[in-house]
Amino acid sequence: MSTENLPQSPEQPPRKPRVAVVFGGRSSEHGISMVTAGAVLRAIDRTKYDVLPIGITREGRWVLTADDPERMAITERRTPDVEELVESDAGGVIMSVDPANREVVYSEPGSVPKALGEVDVVFPMLHGPYGEDGTLQGLLELSGVPYVGSGVLASAVGQDKEYMKRVFTSFGLPVGPYVVIRPREWELDESAARKKIIDFAGEHGWPLFVKPARAGSSIGITKVDDLGGLDEAIAAAQHHDPKILVEALLRGREIECGVLEFEDGPRASVPAEIPPVQSHAYYDFEAKYIDSTPGLVPAPLTPEQTAEVRRLAVEAFDAASCEGLVRADFFLTEDGEFVINEINTMPGFTPISMYPKMWEATGVPYPELVDRLIQAALRRPTGLR
Repeated sequence: MSTENLPQSPEQPPRKPRVAVVFGGRSSEHGISMVTAGAVLRAIDRTKYDVLPIGITREGRWVLTADDPERMAITERRTPDVEELVESDAGGVIMSVDPANREVVYSEPGSVPKALGEVDVVFPMLHGPYGEDGTLQGLLELSGVPYVGSGVLASAVGQDKEYMKRVFTSFGLPVGPYVVIRPREWELDESAARKKIIDFAGEHGWPLFVKPARAGSSIGITKVDDLGGLDEAIAAAQHHDPKILVEALLRGREIECGVLEFEDGPRASVPAEIPPVQSHAYYDFEAKYIDSTPGLVPAPLTPEQTAEVRRLAVEAFDAASCEGLVRADFFLTEDGEFVINEINTMPGFTPISMYPKMWEATGVPYPELVDRLIQAALRRPTGLR
């Protein structure tokens, strides 16, 4: 019997990949994470992807939030909070750790858990500990869910400024003078730990920069001009991290360069220069996010300098085994040498952030940048690679 005249079942359109944008978190960079995520939510192509916004409160609860990027911005010098977007005070989001099941479940006390569907890729817009440092990446590896950005090792190295510098040094990348005070040193002999910093100042001179070893967004950093300000600076850094890093002042220009993973490997953007903010002694949190002045994109460098900093940025990306993206920060010293200060494995994506601005100047506009990061994550398997 011929089937030509029988009614045909309509073909189901292919399911769009579902992107879970995760933001907030337990670190002191909670608010900046939300600002970053808001910009990404605005830019994701909703005709190409389904989007599931998931917030993490300051206490660590995973929650469903409103898909409302306009409420995820800095207003009146104040950063937003996940609690302001939570759809239920009692419910929570649970991700399976079974690699065969990528289902996300929403659960409320006394109610039957509700399946929210499978997640194909996670865009983790978390900054700082408990998110950018390899902890979330480890959970996603256990779950078998692809994710944007670096894996467990590179994320951990990128978060801990001590080991970041150790890795760079081992690969021959130029690093400035620094000293580390671990919590055990401080607990066993506080005076000896302080003397270690004073001896470092005696060798390299004042001012020094005292900062948390495992924090970002310029939070907890103090420029110390003399011995009188040291104790207060140490306390400010230890408020965010019991391990502190002390760096010598490097006189020169601040240059940044973005690295993005393409199909054929990592490439560097045109570099940018961060001009001094006249009302701030250095590039602190408020100078970066509140009172910022536009960066110079591209940086006014010679062609040789531009080529060199782009080369070093990709070398730093490879040295730390990074994936997806990195912003590499350098000093161009007065003698014309580039010194790498740090890398950021999940740089800011706020409207004023330098990473997207550098790529836009390189020919990759913001929506394409977001799409490339998602596509790179979908291409990359979880597990050993």
